[in-house]
Amino acid sequence: MFASWLTFALLLGTFCAGPSHGEVDTRECLFYNVNYEIEKTNQSGVERCEGEKDKRSHCYASWRNNSGTIELVKKGCWLDDFNCYDRQECVATEENPQVFFCCCEGNFCNERFTHLPDVNGPMIKPPPPMPTLLNVLVYSLLPITMLSMALLLAFWMYRHRKPPYGHVDINEVGPLPFPPPSPLVGLKPLQLLEIKARGRFGCVWKAQMMNEYVAVKVFPIQDKQSWMNERDVFLTPGMKHENLLRYIAAEKRGTNLEMELWLISEFHQRGSLTDYLKGNAISWTELCHISETMACGLAYLHEDVPRYKGEGPKPAIAHRDFKSKNVMLRTDLTAIIGDFGLAVRFEPGKPPGDTHGQVGTRRYMAPEVLEGAINFQRDAFLRIDMYSMGLVLWELVSRCKAADGPVDEYMLPFEEEIGQHPSLEDLQDVVVHKKMRPVFKDCWLKHAGLESMCETIEECWDHDAEARLSAGCVEERISQIRRLTSPPTSDCLVSMVTSVTNVDLPPKESSI
Repeated sequence: MFASWLTFALLLGTFCAGPSHGEVDTRECLFYNVNYEIEKTNQSGVERCEGEKDKRSHCYASWRNNSGTIELVKKGCWLDDFNCYDRQECVATEENPQVFFCCCEGNFCNERFTHLPDVNGPMIKPPPPMPTLLNVLVYSLLPITMLSMALLLAFWMYRHRKPPYGHVDINEVGPLPFPPPSPLVGLKPLQLLEIKARGRFGCVWKAQMMNEYVAVKVFPIQDKQSWMNERDVFLTPGMKHENLLRYIAAEKRGTNLEMELWLISEFHQRGSLTDYLKGNAISWTELCHISETMACGLAYLHEDVPRYKGEGPKPAIAHRDFKSKNVMLRTDLTAIIGDFGLAVRFEPGKPPGDTHGQVGTRRYMAPEVLEGAINFQRDAFLRIDMYSMGLVLWELVSRCKAADGPVDEYMLPFEEEIGQHPSLEDLQDVVVHKKMRPVFKDCWLKHAGLESMCETIEECWDHDAEARLSAGCVEERISQIRRLTSPPTSDCLVSMVTSVTNVDLPPKESSI
């Protein structure tokens, strides 16, 4: 009972003594970036803070102290942070950090910054009165009692804890091999903002790293293998490509059973292709651009790239979970392929690693995967990706407004045939035994460009895996279709339609 009253009194004191939250409007901050050449920004100036609804803006500064010499790293705007509330001066209070960081409220409050590890300083106090025997007993026994209860509670929770994905012994999985820490991340505080998506292996957060938004994919320790695999794929030589997600860093957070594994990558405000198609119908030009850049990214992923500029060689990589949810969109609708948690690399002289047959998302599984008849060779895995690409291209065509006729609401492949949550048996019946595919509407086939696109889709999801097109061939075909269907003049409209209808598309011989 005494402990309960003591806790209540402490909480009451905390609330009563808390600072008032009178907001100071922060609209402009001084800006500075020591890495302005690398990050392609201005070196210094004034940054206008773009505030969000119900959130406060602050100014910040970060610097190093090299033996008494102050080296400024960055200044600028900082998003809503409780630690910055009601601070009118930019004061760093950490004892001895590698990089000092402070934040404050008020226009240009980051003009001056300082480091005060102990703001109040030592105080001279009169000698305390001699404690009574009761006080000695209370102050001695209370911490011991509370510590004992905490240990007992922790032990009970540990014994009764049931991990959601089965038991994982930290000693059994061994030490986690981490890459060298990224110097970029080391200089930038990371602030999680909101969850953008949840998936099989964890959730994806939108986060802020200084004045840049990033995506943080958080894995529980039970999914360590998926985190390691995706990190290793990102670190594969030659993985920097304009149509592949840009990797920033991998980190571990927490300890023991509370450990989380983080993957930090670039953030795309438009989100996934699935999200975009749900809310937007697309034009013919947008369809061609998204399709071509998506095929370009998958073609590069599938390709063996020789050593180039001191990096490489890059092996062929099969994605194994290709779907519209794993294709991000830049602001200009350029496609970016991400989520390599199930990807497998084919390095010469090395086994491909974990190649379980039925992996990925059921709806996008190729017929040979659904019936468990996979040839565990490189080309077989690449052809599985191409079947999935055919379904994603169908999703794009289904939301294109180029054809004469209404554009239906967005639907997943096979959603009309077997619903939103099909079982493995449902898909085996429809895809393997009945050899069904998503339907092409008649009005699509009356549009010259869409008709050619539908022919390409059919050759991507062919039941015979060896007859499927390669990603490189799909990229060539879409490029050719786009060129031949560029906005024509009225004089050449008839000849243009004829040429598209009779176009000689790249042959199947260029398939995998």
